[in-house]
Amino acid sequence: MNIEDTLIFLGHVDLFSLLSPSERRVLLDTMNFVEIEKGHVIFKEGDRGNTLYIVQSGKVSISLRLSNGHERELVEFASGDFFGEMSIFENAPRSATCTTKEHSTLFTLRGDAFFQFVESHPYIAIKIMYRMLNSTSQRLRNTDEFLSDMVQWGEKARKRAVTDELTGVYNRRFLDEALEEYFISSKTEQQALSLIMVDLDNFRDINETYCTATGDSVIISVVEVFRKKLRPQDVIARYGGDEFTVVLPDTGSREAKKLAEDICICIEQLDVLEKLNGPITRVTTSQGIASYPEHARNLKILQEKADQALYRAKHEGRNRVVIADVRVPY
Repeated sequence: MNIEDTLIFLGHVDLFSLLSPSERRVLLDTMNFVEIEKGHVIFKEGDRGNTLYIVQSGKVSISLRLSNGHERELVEFASGDFFGEMSIFENAPRSATCTTKEHSTLFTLRGDAFFQFVESHPYIAIKIMYRMLNSTSQRLRNTDEFLSDMVQWGEKARKRAVTDELTGVYNRRFLDEALEEYFISSKTEQQALSLIMVDLDNFRDINETYCTATGDSVIISVVEVFRKKLRPQDVIARYGGDEFTVVLPDTGSREAKKLAEDICICIEQLDVLEKLNGPITRVTTSQGIASYPEHARNLKILQEKADQALYRAKHEGRNRVVIADVRVPY
């Protein structure tokens, strides 16, 4: 894997999802790359831990020895997964054993290297630590052979904390906390940033005409369109019941509008309601776009501009994309 492919790969890892390509390049200099054969024990239960691991390829198993002497697999990590992040700070004995299930390649980041990175690149490190904070570190416990379903590195807990239960996309909590980081990064990198605010048209009528289960199916179908159309670096969050916000890093308003209009057309083509033979047969969206620095130079105004554009899209007939008015200097 060459450098560019590696940077793209790291961008897909949740831990580094807030970093720009140039920031990931800086981070890569502090990491090591290891290739490990199948069946190799990376660390054992009781070993001192001070390293974060990211699986680039292959599969890694985390297991615990029960009181009866048997091994119990707790979780399997595959490409893009990371584990051991809390050991950087704890430097405590490992609670479980880690073994490669296949020939695997991993990136590693040692605690001492990370703390040097904090000193030399504090702004980038803050972004990484923000993602770490969303990864709850919970020790494995074995009491009377009862095994907790929580893994030491808190992967499930972390995902529940920042994702919407119905759709699996990011939730409002994540967006409220992370959007400022995206905005600051865009200013620092001198890159454009676009927001798309999305509402489903007449969603209340859909729920009342059919049922909430149908409404949920509509939401899930719409999210699938976003998943297919958005790029790896883009972020979608479910902000409310039928409200979504899309963050498009390094993207101006023209490119954002082209993408939004494509999504708008694809959502209109969904057949999730057609088979119900009811009065509402189409799913449509209204979308408002605002871009930094074109429409605003601070985050609050950028959000307000996107919201105003969304209101115009609704007022002008729905099922359309509207770009915010040209920026008034702030």
